[in-house]
Order: sequence, then C-alpha cells, then structure tokens
Amino acid sequence: MNKQGLNHGIGALQWLVFLLANAVALPIVIGQVFHLPDPDIAGLMQRTFFIVGISSFLQGWLGHRFPIVDGPAGTWLVVFIIMGETAVRTGANVSETLQLLESGMIAAGVLLILFGVTGLVRRMLPLFTPLVSGVYLLLLALQVSGTFLQGMAGVSGNPAKADWTSALLALLVFSTVLVLSFRGKGWVKSYAVLIGILTGCVAFYLAGIWKHPAPAETLLQVPEALAWGAPLWDPGMAVSSILIVMILLSNTFASIAAMKQVQTGTPGLEPAELSRSSVVGGFSHLLSALFSTVGMVPLSGSAGFVRLTGQRSSVPFLLACLIMAASAFFPGVIRLLTMLPGPVAYAAVLASFVQMVGIGLQSLVQTQLDQRRLTIIGIGLLFGVGSMFFPPSVFQELPSVVRYTLGNGLLFGTMIVMGLEQVWREKRSDSQVMQGAADK
Repeated sequence: MNKQGLNHGIGALQWLVFLLANAVALPIVIGQVFHLPDPDIAGLMQRTFFIVGISSFLQGWLGHRFPIVDGPAGTWLVVFIIMGETAVRTGANVSETLQLLESGMIAAGVLLILFGVTGLVRRMLPLFTPLVSGVYLLLLALQVSGTFLQGMAGVSGNPAKADWTSALLALLVFSTVLVLSFRGKGWVKSYAVLIGILTGCVAFYLAGIWKHPAPAETLLQVPEALAWGAPLWDPGMAVSSILIVMILLSNTFASIAAMKQVQTGTPGLEPAELSRSSVVGGFSHLLSALFSTVGMVPLSGSAGFVRLTGQRSSVPFLLACLIMAASAFFPGVIRLLTMLPGPVAYAAVLASFVQMVGIGLQSLVQTQLDQRRLTIIGIGLLFGVGSMFFPPSVFQELPSVVRYTLGNGLLFGTMIVMGLEQVWREKRSDSQVMQGAADK
C-alpha cells in the first residue's frame, strides 16, 4: 500500500470514530427517555448507524459535497425528549408518540425536498445572516456542553452520582486531543483525535472499567423498517415540522459555512450547494422515518474536527461513511464498535466543539458589532440559554407548536435572532443613501 492509501486508511478510521462518537449516545438517551427494553435500544443503535452512514455519504457525494458528518439533529433530539418525558409522565402510549414523531420527520423531509427542488431554499438564504449562524453555533455548543460533560463524568440514569475515575480519564482524552492538535507536528497533529481516543481506551482497560460486549446472536441482520409502527398524523406535529425545518436549514447553512471557512477561509454559500443539500436532507429524513430513528442533519462540529485534524480530503470521509453503513448489517461489528467507552467518545467530540465555538465567534465578528447587533445577540443568547433551564413539565399544558418551540433553547434563541434581524432593519448611513440615489 502506498503512502497516500495508508493516509486515506488511517484518515477513514479517524472519521469512523467521529461518526461513531456522534451516533452511539443517541440510542441510549432515547431508550432511557422512552423506557425501551435493551433489545429495542440495540435495534435503534443498529438503525442509527445505518442512516448516519448513508446520509453522510449521500451529502458528501451528491449534496453539499463537503466532508461533513450527518448525525441526529439536536433539534429533533430535544423534541423526542420533550414528547417522551411527557408521554411517560402522563401515562400516554409510548409507541403512538414514536409514531407521531415518524410523521413529523416525513413532513419535514417533504418540505426540505420541495424547498430544494423549487429553489425556495435559495430565497431563504438572506434569513441566515452571519449573526444568525454565529448565535446558532454558540447556542448549539452551549446546549450540548452539559450533555457531553455529563457523559464524560459517566452520569447515566443517576444524575446525583458521577464516576470520577471515568471523568478523570475522559479529561485525559480531552487534554490529549487539544494538546496534540495545537502542539503536535505532521501526522501526530493530523490524527490527534484518533490518538486521544486510543489513549483513552488503553487507560480505561488498565483501570479495569472496560465493558466487554455480549456476544451477537446472529452473524447478519438487516435493519428493521418501521420498527415503531406506521406513522400517525397529527396537525400540531405537522405545523411544528415547519419551524423545525427552519432550524434544520439554519443548521445546514451554518455547517456548510463553517466548513468552507475552515477549508477556504471564506464562509460564502453557493445556492446550488444549498439546494442539493436540502434535497438530500429531505431524502435522509424520509429514510430516518422509514427506519425509525431520529432525523439527521449536517453537524457543525465537523468543521471543528477538520480544523483539529487537518484532514480536508473527502476520500477518507466517504470511505468511513460506507464502512459505518455496512457495519449496521453485522450485529457483532456493532457490539464491537460500542465497546468504545462512552466518556472517551464524549471527550473527543467535546474537543471538536471547542473549535466550533471559535467558528461561531468568527461568524459574529464578520460585520461590525454595533449596538443593534450586540443587542440582538444578547437577546438571542439570554432567551435561548435561559429556556434550556426550564423543565419540560413547564410547557406541558401549552399547544404542541408552542411547547416544541419554547422547550427547545436552540430553536427558540435562533428564531428570535432570525426574527429580530428581519424586523429591526439596519439604519443606512447618509453616505449609503446618497450612494443608492446615485446608483439609480
């Protein structure tokens, strides 16, 4: 094997770990919220791996065509958590709640395809200003930081008790990745994430807290379609899907802009890229509904991962996506992949989000931060972050559309900034007015 092939192979392994790290936690979270039995959680993990691999490959090949990982959308995850906790608390049918969520993802998928095919997504581009993208990235990092830190501490099912041994080892992984990415040279810098994860796995093994997977019952297993049952339609969920699509598009635009900022130094967005990405994203949502998992979206953290590792080629990325999708057909491989200690995966992903915070701040300072922009940023962050501290039960009596919006800090804060940017127009200076008159 030549040097380029070896680099692609190692790069694909590193991307595979990143794909896994962004997919492995979701089935466990959803399973705990909906009180699913272990076999159902294992099936959800299998289907999630399959859709993550397929969706990421299609986006990298036919959609936006950048090495951006598709993963479970934080917006959808929050909606799942809110509806799941409400269903369990009120004694509602959990299966029907999951079927309602399937219908919501179908509605969102159809809208995304229509926006892309008709070109409407291009006309929506002015809504997603650098201010909106910057606040979105900051809110996303803030919203997931708690989850990642809890994961590093080994908090699972018992928030009052942390595994401090796991926390210290996860902190070792986090520090190793950051130090190697900034101080490392050559291949050490390029594979900082992989080295950090391997270091963490060895440390967990030596500490005697490595969890061995149970043997797989079958050698080959096809992911089950409609595992939650046929979709159930609800007007409130359909209307909520419109708002969710707006945030999904904001996420997509921010992810592409962040990746272009890392790869080319300019965050400009091309209309063709957005249309293709919207169509593929819609198709991905239909697949997510068909295979009963959470809707996928391009993850902004991918830009931080590329900046961290210096791996800008799409070849290792596409190869890792195919491996990820193929692994879903082999239960033994899935169990082997899930041997990765959760705190190690959380720590590696959190290191990438450090870079994403910087990308969000860079987006905010693209234009002069005058009093208007600073006020909009402040309002969006305060309301977005503040709503994250409300327990889901506070919004239980509200209509579903309002409940899904106010209960999601990322959705709420981003919508506020987007609305203020359009309503509170920037005042033009005298020189701009004179220039406009001269142009006419």
